[in-house]
Amino acid sequence: MRRISVDIGGTFTDCFVAWGQEFFHSKALTTHHNLSMGFNHALDQACQSIGKDRREVLGEVDSVRYATTLGTNALIERSGPTVGVLVTAGFESAIPLSRGRGYGEGLDALAKNDLSSGTRPDPLVPPRLIRSLRERVSYSGEILMALSADDVRRQLTGLIDAGAQALVVSLTNATENPAHERLVQEIFLSEYPAHQLGAIPMLLSHQLSGRKGEYVRTTTTIIDAYLHSTMYHALSDLEQNLRANGYEKPMLVNHNTGGMAQLNSTDALQTIHSGPVAGIAASEHLAGEAKIDKIIATDMGGTSFDIGLVTVGGGKHYDFMPVIDRWLVSIPMIRMVTLGAGGGSIASYNSLHDSVQVGPRSAGSDPGPACYDRGGLRPTVTDADLLLGYLDPAHYAGGKIPLNPGRARFAIEEAFGDYLDLDPVEIALLIKSEVDDQMANGMGMELRIRGYLPEEFTMLAYGGNGPLHCCGIADRLGITRVLAPPYSSVFSALGAGNTNQMHIHERTIAINLFSSATRQLFENFDLFNSIVEELEAKGTADIVRQGMDPLKVEHRLELDMRYGNQLVTLAVVLDRSRLYTVSDTLAIADLFSREYARRYGEGSQSPEAGIRISTVRVASFIQGRSIEFGALAPTGELSRAIPDATRMCRFPGFADPLETPIFTQSTLGPDQRIDGPAIVTAESTTYLVEPSWRMETADRGAVWFIKNKNSGVETDD
Repeated sequence: MRRISVDIGGTFTDCFVAWGQEFFHSKALTTHHNLSMGFNHALDQACQSIGKDRREVLGEVDSVRYATTLGTNALIERSGPTVGVLVTAGFESAIPLSRGRGYGEGLDALAKNDLSSGTRPDPLVPPRLIRSLRERVSYSGEILMALSADDVRRQLTGLIDAGAQALVVSLTNATENPAHERLVQEIFLSEYPAHQLGAIPMLLSHQLSGRKGEYVRTTTTIIDAYLHSTMYHALSDLEQNLRANGYEKPMLVNHNTGGMAQLNSTDALQTIHSGPVAGIAASEHLAGEAKIDKIIATDMGGTSFDIGLVTVGGGKHYDFMPVIDRWLVSIPMIRMVTLGAGGGSIASYNSLHDSVQVGPRSAGSDPGPACYDRGGLRPTVTDADLLLGYLDPAHYAGGKIPLNPGRARFAIEEAFGDYLDLDPVEIALLIKSEVDDQMANGMGMELRIRGYLPEEFTMLAYGGNGPLHCCGIADRLGITRVLAPPYSSVFSALGAGNTNQMHIHERTIAINLFSSATRQLFENFDLFNSIVEELEAKGTADIVRQGMDPLKVEHRLELDMRYGNQLVTLAVVLDRSRLYTVSDTLAIADLFSREYARRYGEGSQSPEAGIRISTVRVASFIQGRSIEFGALAPTGELSRAIPDATRMCRFPGFADPLETPIFTQSTLGPDQRIDGPAIVTAESTTYLVEPSWRMETADRGAVWFIKNKNSGVETDD
């Protein structure tokens, strides 16, 4: 196996290289103006460890895989093209009305408590660029009013003359019969060939989303069109960079569905949050190998803190209607919560509480935290960690980014000196406590609203800052076991390499598996099987189009199910792909019941209300080779590690500095124990063992943080 996988984040670009049985990783600051520069810098560092140059390595690897947050940034910056939309006559106001709820979607929890003061986001499509076509398709797909070619030409001309740079077609009930949307595209291509208008994309809503719901399907397509040119040019530049360095194979891009595909088979919307989702995919693989039933995956990078759940049985936690920025969309997306709390999150004064506030703004990679000495003037979490003694100024990021404590102190004094009568180090303690509280609250909320107790979970801490803050976060939730996995600082990049080539297709359908009104079980097996066959055929065609062997394509069938009219919908992974008898219907009902009970407790099921299927989803994939993690727990008797040095560090809850032993990860082997407080420095991260915690090392750099049973008292349990 020879593979390069990359996670391009808001602050750092992480690179993971599998070279036979050896693994190499590196980090470089993300270069937003030209992503190739950051990628080349990170890859060069890994190549140096291999002993080859960049061109040699790219000429010998099997694949290069990217995960990126570029699409998220383009939405935040509103840097997309002018988008024009064609809808069915009578539906012109659906987009600006936004179901009457557009002012609330995408707001944080605090803002949702005062929706009367909520503000609508600036529209991606102004009303003047929404045009209608006289046509109508029924709910069952019957054409009630045929589409006029002259009407299409007239409306297209109006949008082009108004300056539209990307076009969206979203017609009523196109998921049941897309003939009219396809006809619009045919007319557009005949009237406005590429040599006349250039590369103006036209996106059809039924190709982006198979679910009913006109408004959400339309916003899904609008956002995809809005991101299309940004993602196309940026990712094409990355692909051209690979070509210039001798890599001739297709570039692969990670999707937020948990899979990946070639660039020419990737929609822009599928790249949103693809980096953090790659980390969740790696967490799922790790949980299966280590047989850990419940994991809460946490990725603390330089810009954000991402949270995902992995539970026994591999059940998928999807967002059925995720909110992207301020817009509701309908794509299958792995459930993930993102908080504006990372190493680069900016700390500011909170006048309401006379204290500090952290995030959501970030210093990013340019200029970065004040201590980077690259022009940053605002204090960040990294500046606070440096003043508290957790970071080594001379060896941060393997010595590639020397830190300036004086700049960190100055930034904190400038930001808080007029408001808080405290020493900068005391303010740094407040910053650490605040950011740990924010992350713990986000994790606790995500677990409890899904029917779980935090103390039942093992916390997985990765990302450049994950092992630095994990003990403080876990303490607040009652979590007693934290695992920093192998290659924790680039774990999402590793996950990008472990995902399978996959496409997901879904379709909205109203099936009463058990009807509460008639007391009958579903028996229309031909209807169900025909839908599954249609979705499987679409997935197979997607993969075969990329040069894959159709005989190697596998399918996974999932159903979105609920009891009666309940709002709670669960994605259930089936152990069969066809229904033939009533016994198959009963087996699905039993599977749903067991999954519901596992999530919400035995006795919470209510089959008497009826069992409904709302969506049929098929994941089509080719199983690839994965990087194995090996033993993740100490296998022998633990020995005491010997520190390299000590330094004075400050910790919340302790009035005075504590003398803290310092260790170097490269000198530690498996089966060693370190009692807190302690610091372990690595090339691309720092492990902080807080008081009342201990660290136990395992194979391949895996590290366990374990809470001592008697807080503050050393134990040998």
